[in-house]
Amino acid sequence: MSLFGDGLEAAVQKAFTRPAPKSAGAQMRYLVKQLKGTKAVAQMLRISQRTVEERYVKDQIKKPHPDLAARLEREVKKRWRPQIRAKARQKAATTGGIVIDTRARLGYTAPMGSTDQDRIRHLTVALPPRYAARLLEAQEAGATDQHLKEIAAEALKEVYFQDGGRRAGSLEEARFTDIEHLEFDL
Repeated sequence: MSLFGDGLEAAVQKAFTRPAPKSAGAQMRYLVKQLKGTKAVAQMLRISQRTVEERYVKDQIKKPHPDLAARLEREVKKRWRPQIRAKARQKAATTGGIVIDTRARLGYTAPMGSTDQDRIRHLTVALPPRYAARLLEAQEAGATDQHLKEIAAEALKEVYFQDGGRRAGSLEEARFTDIEHLEFDL
């Protein structure tokens, strides 16, 4: 489970105007339509083509086993409403920015003589569009949670610790660890 990747994905999904299909049959029919055939869906979900055709598309099976249900929901959400998803990402990356709400251990590396002790902080900070763009592009490119965390730490260093360049100009790097809560909003 990817804390940052899933958080960014949840923020983008809040922009959807219609919910994704909920039942297994509706989800399966949606995937068959998107992938233009039952064979591709069966290979993607690692089940037989007959199971897709006769059991799920025709609603003979209402409740798939938990592993298949999770894969099915993940694949549907990945493909649901691509135009709205793209517009939400574009807006965040160009004009809106992204809001990060976190409770984590935050600290920084600074020159000798300053107090740089890490401590648990609860922050709700609006990140500028350039950081939103970097986070969303990295997430879309399949970046690791560690890389996304580094981008978020850099953004928090600039926005929270340095206040956009108005203070603490000599900070070298921010530390963002022991994350207890993390949520994004576009």
